[in-house]
Amino acid sequence: MTGPTQPPAFRTLALPEHPDVVAPDGSDVRVLLSLAGGSMAHFELAPGRTSSAVRHRSVEEIWFVLSGTGRMWRCTPGGSPDGGLEDVTPLHPGICLTIPVGTAFQFRADGDAPLAAVGVTMPPWPGPDEAEPVDGPWPAG
Repeated sequence: MTGPTQPPAFRTLALPEHPDVVAPDGSDVRVLLSLAGGSMAHFELAPGRTSSAVRHRSVEEIWFVLSGTGRMWRCTPGGSPDGGLEDVTPLHPGICLTIPVGTAFQFRADGDAPLAAVGVTMPPWPGPDEAEPVDGPWPAG
């Protein structure tokens, strides 16, 4: 069967052994699979490290923490104290959180182990120009 009525091919992928790329925020990324509506990646930040604060121009994300501990800062446009939303969420295995379009965010690995999460980006990640640097609460590094 061929043509536009053919279903997409099934794809399967094991977690790559090594990162594919360093994200604009500084985390190590293992690129996973994607479909027309979204893409998935595995993010890892080394113990004691803090990402750069960024804001996505056109995508939203859902993260699920797999291992490690840390914190995620999120701030909507307008930010505190002038009426926007701002929050620091503790991160540990089992936590799931959203990063709506235009939300500034930064995360850190506070424990002795890497902080690892999977993230779904909707629509699929368009490339490195998607993330713009912003001021965050912690120095990156």
